[in-house]
Amino acid sequence: MKKILFSAVNLEMGGVEKALVMLINNLANRLDDNGKNKYKVTLVLEEKKGIFLSQLDSKVEVLEYRVNKNKNRLFRKFYNFILQRKFIIKTKNKFDFSCSFATYSKPGSFVARVSSKNAILWCHMDYLSFYNGDKAKVKEFFNNVKFRNFKKLVFVSKKSMDTFLEVYPQLKEKVIHINNMIDYESILRQSDEKIEIEKNEFTFINVSRHEENQKKITRILEASKLLEQENVKFKVLFIGDGPDSDKYKKIANELGINKNVVFIGRKKNPYPYIKFSDCMILTSDYEGSPVAFVEAFTLNKPIIATDVAGSEQIKGRFGIVTSKKVEDIANAMKYVIKNGYEIKEKFDAKKYNEEIIEKIEKLM
Repeated sequence: MKKILFSAVNLEMGGVEKALVMLINNLANRLDDNGKNKYKVTLVLEEKKGIFLSQLDSKVEVLEYRVNKNKNRLFRKFYNFILQRKFIIKTKNKFDFSCSFATYSKPGSFVARVSSKNAILWCHMDYLSFYNGDKAKVKEFFNNVKFRNFKKLVFVSKKSMDTFLEVYPQLKEKVIHINNMIDYESILRQSDEKIEIEKNEFTFINVSRHEENQKKITRILEASKLLEQENVKFKVLFIGDGPDSDKYKKIANELGINKNVVFIGRKKNPYPYIKFSDCMILTSDYEGSPVAFVEAFTLNKPIIATDVAGSEQIKGRFGIVTSKKVEDIANAMKYVIKNGYEIKEKFDAKKYNEEIIEKIEKLM
């Protein structure tokens, strides 16, 4: 039985955390030819908390590596130095495989690098877009997590891998593209939950964190205003919350589109709302590879998305990829309201997951 380790910050609500739980639960239940577990899985968190903790398989051992954040610099450095020494003595190269799943986490990077000679850094973002094309900032980000000390870097979308190689063209042999897994059986089962909501017109749904810098939900609101001015009948459901939730409600009120948009808030189970809706819409500035895309694939819903990492899965198959201009987003919305969108192929979630696992097991 191979010993494998994953590190992350916590298991609070989020696409990255959801993908991590799906992956390690699957690995914890992989069997060899004799019907025995292939892997002993350990998860190390900076904070042992989060809504997804309860969804972890009981076979997964969960540990905490909590760094000290005291304002006293000397005390903080001394405490964290002792913490590191203890971890190194106990864990150094004790695992056959390790992965830092929260790319930005310095403690997570340390934990993974120490635990195995076969350490992988999982990368969830198009970092060149995130840093507005500033290659120096991309290099600073990756240097901070000591990326050169990892055996491989996994990118969850081809676009994010390609933009990384624009910065580091010499590292082509060190990078690999592997999509995030999807818990399709749970999605299909949970989508049947009853919800109290009426449907009188074409309905879009946005499932995301309410954080304008990345998600740019104002684009949906402004596009909705353009459609409202043309007397187009539609609704947009917003599932999620975040630091800009109140701001979005205020903008919707100022634009006079309250009859067209509904802020439902965070839902532990968003799938009945996705199933209820006609089309998913995401208008982010940048992404890694949104889990929401594959959730929509699973529930056979078309998607309107801006041109971000991961959207290459959609174009010409599962929906419309548009520019980030509000007018183009509004035109895409108007098109699907009037014409619908015929999904070009049936999404095979089981095959999708198996191909991902096969790629990961080759890394182990």
